[in-house]
Amino acid sequence: MKKEDDRNILVRMPNWLGDLVMATPVLSDLRQLYPHAKITAMCQGSVGQLLVGNPFVDKIFSFSRPKGFFRKKERKLLIETIRQGHYDLGILLTNSFSSSWWFFCGRVKQRVGYVTDGRRFLLTSSVRLEKKRIEEHLVISYKRIIGTQNSETTPKLFLTKQDQKEATAYLERLRIQKNTTLIGLNPGAAYGPSKCWPKENYRALAAKLVKHPSYTVLVFGDEVYLAREICRGLPNHVINLAGKTTLRQLMSLIAKLDLFVTNDSGPMHMAAALETPLIALFGSTNRHVTGPYQQGIVIDKEVECAPCYLRRCPIDFKCMKQIKVDEVYEAIIRERAEGR
Repeated sequence: MKKEDDRNILVRMPNWLGDLVMATPVLSDLRQLYPHAKITAMCQGSVGQLLVGNPFVDKIFSFSRPKGFFRKKERKLLIETIRQGHYDLGILLTNSFSSSWWFFCGRVKQRVGYVTDGRRFLLTSSVRLEKKRIEEHLVISYKRIIGTQNSETTPKLFLTKQDQKEATAYLERLRIQKNTTLIGLNPGAAYGPSKCWPKENYRALAAKLVKHPSYTVLVFGDEVYLAREICRGLPNHVINLAGKTTLRQLMSLIAKLDLFVTNDSGPMHMAAALETPLIALFGSTNRHVTGPYQQGIVIDKEVECAPCYLRRCPIDFKCMKQIKVDEVYEAIIRERAEGR
C-alpha cells in the first residue's frame, strides 16, 4: 500500500478480545504508513475499551451489532454513521459479509480485506487467503491485509495514568502489601471448556503457590462459579476477583502481576501485550497461530488429536490432562527465579 498523507481511515477491528489485541499492530503500522491520517477504530460492544490510550488511534467508534430482520432501522443508522465519516480507506480485519456490506453502503472509498464469505464484489482491494494462513500467527495474518507482514511491530495495550492509579488503589483495598509477589490465574476461556485446564488443577496449583508466605494469588475471569470452586477453602491470600472487575481494571491489574497463568484466552493476549510474564496452557488450539506473540512460556502436549478446535472434548481430554500441576508449578518457580 502506498504512503499517502491526510487520509481518513476506518479500521473494522475484530470482535473477540484476544483477536482485537492481536490486531493492534495493524494500527501502529497504519500510523507508520500514513503519519498524518485520521485513524478510527470500529469496535463491536465493549472491546473498544482496550484501545483507550492507544496513541495510534484518533477515535474509537463503538457500536452494537444489529441482529434480526426487525433491526432494519438500526442497520440504517449504523450505515449512515459510517457514511457521515467520509472515509477514504476502510480496513476490514473481520471476515464477515456484513462488515464489508456496511463499508460499501457507507461509501467508504477504498475497502480492503480478505476474500471470504462471498464478499469479493464489495472490496476494492481484495487480499487472497494464503494456504499457509492456517499455520501462521494471527498477528501476521492481520498485518498481511495492509501488506506489513514483515514489520516488527507487536501487540500493545496502553494504560493511562488514571488506570495505573486506580489499580494501585484497588490492590490497597484488598490489603495486599507492596512487596507481595502477585500471581494471577485465569481458569476460563470464552470459546469453551476444551481450552481450559481442569479446575482441580488450578485449585491444586493455587494451594501450592500460597504455601509461599510472600505469594498472593488473584483469580480472574467471567466464570464466577468456576473461580468460586477454585478458591473455596483456600487461605485468604487466594483472592477471587472473577466478575468483579471492569475490562480496564482487568488490564490494569494484569499489568501489576509478577506472573500470569492462563488458558488460551483474551486475557492471555492482554498480558502479552502488557509485557506481563506469563505461562500459557494450550490444548485444543494451535500455539503457533494464537499463542502469546513473542512473549511468555507455552506449555502444551503433542497429542495426536490436537489441535482439534472443538468447544468440548468428545473423548478423554488428554491434551490438557497431560499438563501436570507440578510441571506448571515448577515453571512458575523457574520463571520467578530467573526474574523474567
